Amino acid sequence: MQLIINGEKREFAKNSKLKEIMALLQIEEKVMACAVNMQIIKKEKWGSHTLNDGDKIEMLHFVGGG
Repeated sequence: MQLIINGEKREFAKNSKLKEIMALLQIEEKVMACAVNMQIIKKEKWGSHTLNDGDKIEMLHFVGGG
């Protein structure tokens, strides 16, 4: 299935879970917030949230600066 992650089209296995995608991308530890189709998904739901073809995912992390 095709997903759009932070504006980039990527291919993944059908019925993948959000946390599986993060692990495949090796960013699971860095992600602080995640939205699927503009809806925030709570961290405790990442392992159970099944993604659908065409979903738009935004994965955010916080950086310090000043």
